Amino acid sequence: MPRFTDILRDSAGEQWDRVITHRFTTELASGTIDREVLKRYLIQDHRFLDSFVILLSSMVSKARCLDDRIPGCQFLAIITGKENTYFERCFEKLGCGATENRDTVPNAACTDGFIKLMREVAETGSLGEMLSVLVVCEWSYLSWGERVLDMTLREDFVTYEWVDLHSGHYFES
Repeated sequence: MPRFTDILRDSAGEQWDRVITHRFTTELASGTIDREVLKRYLIQDHRFLDSFVILLSSMVSKARCLDDRIPGCQFLAIITGKENTYFERCFEKLGCGATENRDTVPNAACTDGFIKLMREVAETGSLGEMLSVLVVCEWSYLSWGERVLDMTLREDFVTYEWVDLHSGHYFES
């Protein structure tokens, strides 16, 4: 019997496929992505991360018991540690290490939309609603990372570490 999440993914059909096969991840993996495009994306993704941490923390607080909270806490440790450090190193390498340099880049509409959704659900949502938003966000990253993992060039940490952070058994769990 298929998992409920697999049924939802299948029902999204071509729209899901367009999301996970976007040229961004292919170019990221091959190292051919335009650095200005990558810089804008990473700035947006870092802004997304703050609201994601709020949502994940809220989910942890609503979980039924310690055993249910621990995976969320462990994931919080990774995204506020290893992943956030990745962003900081990328910003330095891409010439936008100072926050003021990143502040000149406006949010994309999808960034504003996701930030609003995550904050609203963190504040007023049920545990199920929080999990739904978290699964969609992280499943898209996992699908991107897994799709390009085997073809990712290992020459520049800015590209290959993004793939490594968003693929593999631990991220999938």
